[in-house]
Amino acid sequence: MEFSFFRQLQKRDRDFEIEVEGNTLPVKVVENDRAKRITLRIVPGGDGLRVTTPGHVGDDEIEAFVERNRNWVTTRLARLPGKVNLEAGAFVPYLGVDHKIVPTGKLRGIVSVKSSGNGPELHVPGDEKTISRRLLTWLKQEARRELNEAVARHVSKIGVRPKQIRITDTTSRWGSCSSTRTLSFSWRIIMAPPEVLDYLAAHEVAHLIEMNHSDRFWRLTRDLCPDTDRQKNWLRQNGAKLHAVNV
Repeated sequence: MEFSFFRQLQKRDRDFEIEVEGNTLPVKVVENDRAKRITLRIVPGGDGLRVTTPGHVGDDEIEAFVERNRNWVTTRLARLPGKVNLEAGAFVPYLGVDHKIVPTGKLRGIVSVKSSGNGPELHVPGDEKTISRRLLTWLKQEARRELNEAVARHVSKIGVRPKQIRITDTTSRWGSCSSTRTLSFSWRIIMAPPEVLDYLAAHEVAHLIEMNHSDRFWRLTRDLCPDTDRQKNWLRQNGAKLHAVNV
Protein backbone atom coordinates (compact mmCIF):
# COMPACT_ATOMS: atom_id res chain seq x y z
CA MET A 1 0.00 0.00 0.00
CA GLU A 2 1.20 3.48 -0.81
CA PHE A 3 0.06 6.92 0.14
CA SER A 4 -0.32 9.39 -2.70
CA PHE A 5 -0.62 13.02 -1.69
CA PHE A 6 -2.83 15.18 -3.87
CA ARG A 7 -3.62 18.85 -4.13
CA GLN A 8 -4.21 20.93 -1.03
CA LEU A 9 -7.98 21.11 -0.54
CA GLN A 10 -7.82 24.38 1.33
CA LYS A 11 -4.47 26.10 1.57
CA ARG A 12 -5.55 28.08 4.59
CA ASP A 13 -6.67 24.96 6.48
CA ARG A 14 -3.73 22.86 5.21
CA ASP A 15 -6.05 19.94 4.45
CA PHE A 16 -5.07 17.38 1.84
CA GLU A 17 -6.06 13.96 0.54
CA ILE A 18 -4.36 10.58 0.56
CA GLU A 19 -5.01 7.36 -1.28
CA VAL A 20 -5.22 4.25 0.90
CA GLU A 21 -5.82 0.86 -0.68
CA GLY A 22 -7.40 2.52 -3.70
CA ASN A 23 -9.66 4.78 -1.62
CA THR A 24 -9.16 8.53 -1.42
CA LEU A 25 -9.47 9.85 2.12
CA PRO A 26 -9.50 13.49 3.27
CA VAL A 27 -6.95 14.49 5.91
CA LYS A 28 -8.05 17.30 8.19
CA VAL A 29 -5.12 19.25 9.66
CA VAL A 30 -5.91 21.08 12.88
CA GLU A 31 -3.43 23.50 14.43
CA ASN A 32 -3.47 23.64 18.21
CA ASP A 33 -1.07 25.94 20.05
CA ARG A 34 -1.30 23.70 23.10
CA ALA A 35 -0.23 20.60 21.16
CA LYS A 36 3.29 19.41 22.00
CA ARG A 37 3.59 16.99 19.10
CA ILE A 38 1.82 15.79 15.96
CA THR A 39 -0.96 13.27 16.54
CA LEU A 40 -3.00 11.24 14.08
CA ARG A 41 -6.37 9.54 14.46
CA ILE A 42 -9.00 7.90 12.30
CA VAL A 43 -12.20 9.89 11.93
CA PRO A 44 -15.11 7.89 13.42
CA GLY A 45 -16.58 5.75 10.67
CA GLY A 46 -13.23 5.55 8.86
CA ASP A 47 -14.09 8.24 6.32
CA GLY A 48 -10.91 10.25 6.84
CA LEU A 49 -7.96 11.12 9.05
CA ARG A 50 -7.41 13.96 11.49
CA VAL A 51 -3.97 15.36 12.23
CA THR A 52 -3.48 17.67 15.21
CA THR A 53 -0.26 19.64 15.14
CA PRO A 54 1.52 22.58 16.76
CA GLY A 55 1.28 25.65 14.55
CA HIS A 56 5.00 25.78 13.73
CA VAL A 57 5.10 22.40 11.96
CA GLY A 58 5.42 22.58 8.17
CA ASP A 59 3.35 20.76 5.56
CA ASP A 60 6.21 18.48 4.51
CA GLU A 61 6.71 17.32 8.08
CA ILE A 62 3.00 16.60 8.48
CA GLU A 63 2.87 14.55 5.28
CA ALA A 64 6.01 12.66 6.31
CA PHE A 65 4.41 11.92 9.68
CA VAL A 66 1.35 10.41 8.03
CA GLU A 67 3.58 8.40 5.70
CA ARG A 68 5.54 6.96 8.64
CA ASN A 69 2.27 5.84 10.20
CA ARG A 70 0.90 4.18 7.07
CA ASN A 71 0.92 0.68 8.62
CA TRP A 72 -0.95 1.91 11.68
CA VAL A 73 -3.59 3.53 9.47
CA THR A 74 -4.01 0.41 7.36
CA THR A 75 -4.36 -1.82 10.42
CA ARG A 76 -6.86 0.44 12.13
CA LEU A 77 -8.99 0.83 9.00
CA ALA A 78 -9.05 -2.95 8.53
CA ARG A 79 -10.38 -3.38 12.07
CA LEU A 80 -13.29 -1.00 11.63
CA PRO A 81 -16.73 -2.60 11.31
CA GLY A 82 -18.24 -2.60 7.84
CA LYS A 83 -20.66 0.12 6.83
CA VAL A 84 -24.35 -0.55 7.44
CA ASN A 85 -26.95 1.15 5.27
CA LEU A 86 -30.42 1.91 6.61
CA GLU A 87 -32.21 -0.36 4.17
CA ALA A 88 -34.56 -3.31 4.18
CA GLY A 89 -32.98 -6.43 5.66
CA ALA A 90 -30.09 -4.63 7.34
CA PHE A 91 -29.49 -4.80 11.07
CA VAL A 92 -29.14 -1.57 13.02
CA PRO A 93 -28.52 -1.28 16.77
CA TYR A 94 -31.23 0.39 18.81
CA LEU A 95 -30.76 0.78 22.58
CA GLY A 96 -27.85 -1.63 22.38
CA VAL A 97 -29.66 -4.43 20.54
CA ASP A 98 -29.45 -5.19 16.81
CA HIS A 99 -32.83 -4.83 15.09
CA LYS A 100 -33.66 -6.00 11.59
CA ILE A 101 -35.14 -3.33 9.32
CA VAL A 102 -38.44 -4.58 7.92
CA PRO A 103 -40.60 -2.56 5.47
CA THR A 104 -44.30 -2.75 6.35
CA GLY A 105 -45.47 -2.32 2.76
CA LYS A 106 -47.88 0.35 3.95
CA LEU A 107 -47.58 3.91 2.71
CA ARG A 108 -48.67 5.42 6.01
CA GLY A 109 -47.83 4.82 9.62
CA ILE A 110 -44.94 5.28 12.01
CA VAL A 111 -41.80 3.30 12.72
CA SER A 112 -42.47 0.67 15.36
CA VAL A 113 -40.46 -1.84 17.35
CA LYS A 114 -41.67 -5.42 16.93
CA SER A 115 -40.57 -8.84 18.09
CA SER A 116 -40.65 -11.91 15.89
CA GLY A 117 -39.31 -15.43 15.92
CA ASN A 118 -36.19 -14.07 14.26
CA GLY A 119 -35.56 -11.44 16.92
CA PRO A 120 -36.33 -7.74 17.37
CA GLU A 121 -37.32 -5.73 14.30
CA LEU A 122 -37.91 -2.13 13.28
CA HIS A 123 -40.99 -1.93 11.05
CA VAL A 124 -40.78 1.03 8.68
CA PRO A 125 -43.71 2.25 6.54
CA GLY A 126 -43.51 3.99 3.19
CA ASP A 127 -41.80 3.29 -0.10
CA GLU A 128 -38.55 1.37 0.29
CA LYS A 129 -36.69 4.32 -1.24
CA THR A 130 -37.67 6.40 1.79
CA ILE A 131 -36.73 3.84 4.45
CA SER A 132 -33.39 5.48 5.26
CA ARG A 133 -34.91 8.94 5.68
CA ARG A 134 -37.89 7.75 7.70
CA LEU A 135 -35.80 5.58 9.99
CA LEU A 136 -33.19 8.28 10.54
CA THR A 137 -35.92 10.77 11.47
CA TRP A 138 -37.37 8.28 13.95
CA LEU A 139 -33.96 7.47 15.50
CA LYS A 140 -33.29 11.18 16.02
CA GLN A 141 -36.70 11.61 17.64
CA GLU A 142 -36.02 8.65 19.92
CA ALA A 143 -32.61 10.07 20.80
CA ARG A 144 -34.16 13.41 21.75
CA ARG A 145 -36.84 11.76 23.87
CA GLU A 146 -34.41 9.52 25.76
CA LEU A 147 -31.83 12.28 26.22
CA ASN A 148 -34.42 14.79 27.42
CA GLU A 149 -35.49 12.31 30.08
CA ALA A 150 -31.92 11.46 31.10
CA VAL A 151 -30.85 15.11 31.28
CA ALA A 152 -33.93 15.94 33.37
CA ARG A 153 -33.05 13.21 35.88
CA HIS A 154 -29.50 14.48 36.29
CA VAL A 155 -30.17 18.22 36.39
CA SER A 156 -32.70 17.64 39.17
CA LYS A 157 -29.77 16.55 41.34
CA ILE A 158 -27.54 19.57 40.72
CA GLY A 159 -30.04 22.42 40.42
CA VAL A 160 -28.62 23.81 37.18
CA ARG A 161 -30.59 23.49 33.96
CA PRO A 162 -29.36 23.67 30.36
CA LYS A 163 -30.60 26.47 28.14
CA GLN A 164 -31.13 24.12 25.22
CA ILE A 165 -30.62 20.50 24.14
CA ARG A 166 -29.52 19.89 20.57
CA ILE A 167 -29.36 16.64 18.58
CA THR A 168 -26.52 16.57 16.05
CA ASP A 169 -24.43 14.12 14.01
CA THR A 170 -20.96 15.27 14.95
CA THR A 171 -18.17 12.73 14.49
CA SER A 172 -15.63 14.49 16.69
CA ARG A 173 -17.44 13.92 20.00
CA TRP A 174 -20.51 12.24 21.43
CA GLY A 175 -21.65 15.31 23.30
CA SER A 176 -20.68 18.81 24.32
CA CYS A 177 -21.67 21.65 26.65
CA SER A 178 -21.24 25.23 25.49
CA SER A 179 -20.54 28.28 27.63
CA THR A 180 -24.17 29.29 27.02
CA ARG A 181 -25.34 26.04 28.67
CA THR A 182 -26.41 24.40 25.43
CA LEU A 183 -26.03 20.62 25.56
CA SER A 184 -25.41 18.88 22.23
CA PHE A 185 -25.56 15.14 21.66
CA SER A 186 -24.95 12.86 18.69
CA TRP A 187 -28.19 11.11 17.72
CA ARG A 188 -26.14 7.92 17.32
CA ILE A 189 -26.08 7.43 21.08
CA ILE A 190 -29.65 6.05 20.76
CA MET A 191 -28.04 2.96 19.25
CA ALA A 192 -26.02 2.35 22.45
CA PRO A 193 -27.41 0.59 25.56
CA PRO A 194 -29.61 2.83 27.74
CA GLU A 195 -27.02 2.92 30.53
CA VAL A 196 -24.43 4.30 28.08
CA LEU A 197 -26.84 7.02 26.97
CA ASP A 198 -27.47 7.81 30.64
CA TYR A 199 -23.73 8.15 31.27
CA LEU A 200 -23.34 10.53 28.34
CA ALA A 201 -26.18 12.68 29.64
CA ALA A 202 -24.58 12.73 33.11
CA HIS A 203 -21.21 13.65 31.58
CA GLU A 204 -22.58 16.70 29.77
CA VAL A 205 -24.80 17.76 32.67
CA ALA A 206 -21.72 17.73 34.91
CA HIS A 207 -20.16 20.24 32.50
CA LEU A 208 -22.91 22.70 33.45
CA ILE A 209 -20.98 23.13 36.70
CA GLU A 210 -17.45 22.05 35.73
CA MET A 211 -16.46 23.24 32.24
CA ASN A 212 -13.36 21.04 32.25
CA HIS A 213 -12.24 17.47 32.82
CA SER A 214 -10.72 18.04 36.23
CA ASP A 215 -10.90 15.65 39.17
CA ARG A 216 -13.88 17.63 40.45
CA PHE A 217 -15.64 17.12 37.13
CA TRP A 218 -15.15 13.35 37.22
CA ARG A 219 -16.26 13.17 40.85
CA LEU A 220 -19.48 14.97 39.93
CA THR A 221 -20.01 12.74 36.89
CA ARG A 222 -19.58 9.63 39.05
CA ASP A 223 -21.97 11.04 41.62
CA LEU A 224 -24.57 11.36 38.86
CA CYS A 225 -23.65 8.07 37.20
CA PRO A 226 -21.81 5.67 39.56
CA ASP A 227 -21.14 3.28 36.65
CA THR A 228 -19.30 5.97 34.67
CA ASP A 229 -16.09 4.01 34.07
CA ARG A 230 -17.86 0.95 32.67
CA GLN A 231 -20.08 2.96 30.32
CA LYS A 232 -17.23 5.20 29.22
CA ASN A 233 -15.22 2.11 28.28
CA TRP A 234 -18.18 0.63 26.39
CA LEU A 235 -18.40 3.75 24.26
CA ARG A 236 -14.66 3.72 23.60
CA GLN A 237 -14.70 0.06 22.56
CA ASN A 238 -17.96 0.01 20.59
CA GLY A 239 -18.39 3.54 19.28
CA ALA A 240 -17.02 2.60 15.86
CA LYS A 241 -19.98 0.27 15.30
CA LEU A 242 -22.39 3.16 15.85
CA HIS A 243 -20.46 5.36 13.45
CA ALA A 244 -20.53 2.57 10.86
CA VAL A 245 -24.24 3.16 10.29
CA ASN A 246 -24.32 5.03 7.00
CA VAL A 247 -26.86 7.84 6.58
